[in-house]
Amino acid sequence: MRHSVERFFLVVVLAIALATAWLKPLDVVATEQVDAGLKRALVSFATARALNAIISVAQGTDIAIQPAGVGVKLAPGQILRPVNDLVGQFAEMMLAASVAFGAMKVLISIGSFWGISLLTSAVAIAWFAVRWRGADSPSWLTSAMLVLLMVRFAVPLVTVGSDAVFHKFLSSDYAVSQSAIDGNAEQLASLSPPSNGASAGSGVIGRINGWLSQGVDAVGSRLEKLKHSASQVTEHIVKLIVVFLMQTVVVPLFLFWALYRIGKAALDQPLRIRPRNS
Repeated sequence: MRHSVERFFLVVVLAIALATAWLKPLDVVATEQVDAGLKRALVSFATARALNAIISVAQGTDIAIQPAGVGVKLAPGQILRPVNDLVGQFAEMMLAASVAFGAMKVLISIGSFWGISLLTSAVAIAWFAVRWRGADSPSWLTSAMLVLLMVRFAVPLVTVGSDAVFHKFLSSDYAVSQSAIDGNAEQLASLSPPSNGASAGSGVIGRINGWLSQGVDAVGSRLEKLKHSASQVTEHIVKLIVVFLMQTVVVPLFLFWALYRIGKAALDQPLRIRPRNS
C-alpha cells in the first residue's frame, strides 16, 4: 500500500510539472508581475531625473542681496549638493533595477521556450522511469534534472515569490515614498531660487520667480524650508532604494538559493520505491 501511494505521488508530481512546463500558467503571472515592477522602477527613475534637474538648477544659483546697504552673495543651492549626489546614485540604481526586471522577463521567455520544455520533459520522464523501477538514478541524470528544472521554473517562481514579498511588506513604503518624493520635488522647485538670467516664464523657473522679493528674512525662512525638504527627500530616497534592492537582489537571491537546495535535496534523496515484485 505504501509503495502504491509513493508511485501515485510521483505520477501526480510529474504530471503537474509537465503540465506547468507546457501550459505556462506560471510564466503568464510572472511576466505580468515583472512588467509591473519594471513600470515602478521606470517611474522612480523618471522622478529621480526630474529631481536631479531641479536641484542642479538650484545648485548653480548665486544670489546677491544688500542688507543695510552691505552686499552679500549667497549660494543657497549648495545646501542641496549632498542630496543631489544621493539623487544621482538613486537614478543609477533605478536604472539598474529596470535592467534587472528586463533581464528577468527575458529569462522567463527563454525558460518557456518549447525546446527547454521538451528537454525538461524528456529528462523528467527518464528520471521517473528509473525511479519507477525502484533503482537509484545516475548522478548525471539527477544533475541534468536539477539544472533543467531550475532553468524552466526558477525565474518564474522567484518572480512570483519576490512580488508576493513586495506586496506583503514593501508596497506601502513604495507608495508613500514615491508620492512624497514627487511632492518634495515640487516643493524644492518652489523654494529654490531662479537660475541666473532665467526668464520669469521659463518652465519650473517661471513658477519660482520673485524669490527675493520679500527681503532677507524671507530668504532665511526659505533656506530653512529648503533644508527641511531636502532632508525629507533623502529619507524617502533611502526607503525606495531599500524597496528595489530587496525586490531585485536580496529576495531573488534567497529564493534562488532556497529552490536550489530544496530541488537538490529532493533529487538526491528520492522516494524509495521498491520494484513491483517486492
